[in-house]
Amino acid sequence: MENPVIILGAQSLGINALDAFTSNDVVVYCLLDDDAKLQNTELNDVPVMGNTEDKQLLQLLGKKCEVFVATEDTASRRSLTTMLHDEYQAVPVNAIHAKASVSEHAWLGHGNLVSAGAVVASNSKVGNGCLIGPNAVIDVKAELADYVQVGAGAIINAGATVAEQAFIGPGAIIVAGVKIGTKARVGAGSVVVADVPANQTVFGNPAQKV
Repeated sequence: MENPVIILGAQSLGINALDAFTSNDVVVYCLLDDDAKLQNTELNDVPVMGNTEDKQLLQLLGKKCEVFVATEDTASRRSLTTMLHDEYQAVPVNAIHAKASVSEHAWLGHGNLVSAGAVVASNSKVGNGCLIGPNAVIDVKAELADYVQVGAGAIINAGATVAEQAFIGPGAIIVAGVKIGTKARVGAGSVVVADVPANQTVFGNPAQKV
């Protein structure tokens, strides 16, 4: 990546994104965050310069800077991504840690975070705005729709599908071929052996509706 990156969000997700970019020697120009307490501070020697809608800084997007959206709330990430597209014709880049393993035969959309130790296997598919935690595995032919969050150490086994905005907790296992519905939530450490409907929360081994 030739251009430096502006990261929108300077909290936990922003820290992870910053780590991913710097692991690849990508220059991060600055971070932006709506929390006034974080503004005019530094994060790992990178300045937090303003809020996430700072027009003066966002005008750098395109020829001079790339952008990554790292706000904690999914609705906020979607809203900012839409604003970047509509007002600045900018599409968020992927933040893939140097110690992650992404197959050249995997398909990734835009604005995804792939953390250290994560594996995205051959012929898997990851949509836009997904968060893949440290040491998580997206196995062969597994599919994540847009804005899916996969916690640290979770395993999405071969051929499993996870619908938009679903949450897979840390250490959870989605058995091969299982389908997780839109905005469904899978608790940490759960083993999911059957399909989970949209908006449902499941927990346990085997996972049951909460």
